[in-house]
Amino acid sequence: MNIYVSNLSFNVTDDDLRGFFESYGDVTSAKVINDKFTGRSRGFGFVEMSDDEAAKTAISELDGGMVEGRAIKVTEAKPREERSNSDRRSFSGNRSFSNNRY
Repeated sequence: MNIYVSNLSFNVTDDDLRGFFESYGDVTSAKVINDKFTGRSRGFGFVEMSDDEAAKTAISELDGGMVEGRAIKVTEAKPREERSNSDRRSFSGNRSFSNNRY
């Protein structure tokens, strides 16, 4: 089961995140998501556990728990929605430029 963890302190590492869940069962992966430009944590991450029952127990017991003074939110991760090209932001805008100044 894939688990979404939010409101993490910016100091939490992948190993810390893994450690929060290991006492509940086998952790397949644990990843804190970092900003691709700054490299800083974005304050959320994902944990994958092989046993769904253990994952459900971890979710119910860790949701709302305090980590470095912050109440973390722990839920089952939802599948990522596919985005079409029309959903992407365009920074050029819809302006039409012409060189008809002269």
